[in-house]
Amino acid sequence: MDESNAAKRIELLKEKIKKLNFDYFVLDKSEVSESVRDSLKKELVELEQKFPKLVTKDSPTQRVGSALSGKFKKTRHITPKKSLADVFTAEEIQSWHQRIQKLVSDEIEFICELKLDGLNITLHYEKGYLIKAITRGNGVEGEDVTHTVKAIEAIPLKLNQEVDLEVSGEIFLPYASFEKINKAQKKANQKEFANVRNLAAGAIRQLDPQVVADRNLDLDFYEIGKNSLPNPPKTQEEVLKTFKELGLPIELNHKKFSSVEDVVKYCETWAKKRNSLPYEIDGVVIKVNNLDQQQKMGKTAKTPRYAVAYKFPAEQVTSKILDIVMQVGRTGAVTPVAVMEPTLVAGSVVSRATLHNEDEINKKDVRIGDTVILQKAGDVIPEVVESMKDLRTGSEKKFRFPRECPSCGEEITKAEGAAAYRCTNNDCAGKKQESFSHFISKKAFNIDGLGEKVIEQLISEGLVKDFADIFLLEKSKLLKLDLFQEKRADNIEASVEKSKHIPIERFLFSLGIRLLGETGSYDFAKYILLHKKYSDKKLERFKKETEVQELFEQETKTEQAEEFSILDLYETVSSTAEDVLQNIDGIGEKAAQYILEFFADKSSEELLEKLFQAGLSLDFSNIAQSGKLQGKSFLITGTLKEFTRNQAKDLIKKNGGKVLSSVSKDLDYLVAGENPGSKFNKAKEAGIKTLDEEAFKKLIATQ
Repeated sequence: MDESNAAKRIELLKEKIKKLNFDYFVLDKSEVSESVRDSLKKELVELEQKFPKLVTKDSPTQRVGSALSGKFKKTRHITPKKSLADVFTAEEIQSWHQRIQKLVSDEIEFICELKLDGLNITLHYEKGYLIKAITRGNGVEGEDVTHTVKAIEAIPLKLNQEVDLEVSGEIFLPYASFEKINKAQKKANQKEFANVRNLAAGAIRQLDPQVVADRNLDLDFYEIGKNSLPNPPKTQEEVLKTFKELGLPIELNHKKFSSVEDVVKYCETWAKKRNSLPYEIDGVVIKVNNLDQQQKMGKTAKTPRYAVAYKFPAEQVTSKILDIVMQVGRTGAVTPVAVMEPTLVAGSVVSRATLHNEDEINKKDVRIGDTVILQKAGDVIPEVVESMKDLRTGSEKKFRFPRECPSCGEEITKAEGAAAYRCTNNDCAGKKQESFSHFISKKAFNIDGLGEKVIEQLISEGLVKDFADIFLLEKSKLLKLDLFQEKRADNIEASVEKSKHIPIERFLFSLGIRLLGETGSYDFAKYILLHKKYSDKKLERFKKETEVQELFEQETKTEQAEEFSILDLYETVSSTAEDVLQNIDGIGEKAAQYILEFFADKSSEELLEKLFQAGLSLDFSNIAQSGKLQGKSFLITGTLKEFTRNQAKDLIKKNGGKVLSSVSKDLDYLVAGENPGSKFNKAKEAGIKTLDEEAFKKLIATQ
């Protein structure tokens, strides 16, 4: 960028930042997140550093601005702790309401509570006196931190009534205390703390309780457990009222609603004014108010049905769109993708972001050259949230959505009511390429040597027309292809042969059925194992996911099931009712529909028959209902020496453990290989136990 263009850009940025600052600090409102403002300021700073002559006095950049001696004791919870399912949109809140309304006959009343970003803690009182404080841990057992929790002044050491009580809440650090601590750190030339949540959590795990006393932590209670109250509350609203009467602090902005529409408004309101509070919140917890209704709705293996956590919008930054390109996926969906200036968001550098579809581009009026707000949550593909139109210079270009497939050139169509255009050409090279790439990927058949260029050549030469053809490849034909020599052909032949005995969950994933991901495939495989063990008539009664899950957890045995072939799989799924499928844990209504559509297709039957004839067999050994790692969750990061990542995942699943994709409060262990990256640091900050490869192997061997 030359100095003339830089001057124009700087003026636009200054005006925008000034307006955002006025809205936020004076009018107590904000049209964007704080991270977006920070991103714009960062760009301004960089431009002014590159062109110092353009710095003016009115630029926003010119402002002046008794200790324990050992480890904590593990303690079991009286009432096991469940995590809440997350929802991110009004539509997802509405869908949750529709599901739970089917479970009770009476109308549902809701209570909404602000979700504080802190550390979950459970307290035990006996005859009114505080006797124990336990961290959430893995939900079954946590760490005894009574010595530090007693130092929090907000927690009563004696209740106003002499009752036994198990109560849970959130320990948090108010912003004022956080700022005071960091000022002291800075004055002492020590490193300042990064965020309030980690500072609060770290204090509780200190051996010296004086650290907690000095940090002025606070706490709000929201969940009641086992108790001896003479008149137990019948609603969540009464629970909070009871806490106040007992002397336990609660979050005061909770509110009761009789309609889900008002619940949505409450969530959207707090998403906008979350920064007006003196402490940090990251969402809203929505609960069914009536406790009897909560009991009737019950819980899944993972979460209670009667409550969800609405999460506020993900981390956002700004970037510039350099171009918009089209890509076709394995299901034929044609998706516009924004090519961005490389930007750091949610811990990773992003240079491409999805624009979803034509309707989204038109609705957001996104143009090539626009400065846009970019959002990324965890491992989700980055997306463009909105275009910042007041930063336009006039050089931006509108994007014309094509009406032909970017790969094969055939006309693309959009079904009535659908958002995405799709290429319906079954011979589309791009669609076929993506399908084959998915089929042989590491999470599916994991066939070495068949890279993107090889697959492209095999398709173009007519050597593979469907997945089964991969297993019928002849070495003599491979040697006729460019760049193929004896050794390479031998290696591919060996890799293809090795892949013929495949875990059933990876086989299901390899088929590329819409909405059937890696986790859903594993859960679906559990159902297949159940179907193999029990008669069709007995399975007909399993209409709820908990019944399927509980039966699996209690009664199934780990089996190789060599006699259960691909054709048996076809017969099993083809004869399964849709309402049974959609209630399997991990399978929703849409996924169930796509599964049945796939198996009802004549070409799918022919493909499975061909795969069976090619010698493929299914392995059930990874589908474990119990094991050494039962109830434990793992995240793998970095490079392991003795295992591939998929081998480590399979080993965890085989021993009853669960594999997560990101650092969260539900994570028990981070397995760290060489060059672990940002996930390692995030896990350490969150106090999650980390294992090197040797410790991981010992855990599996001795657990």
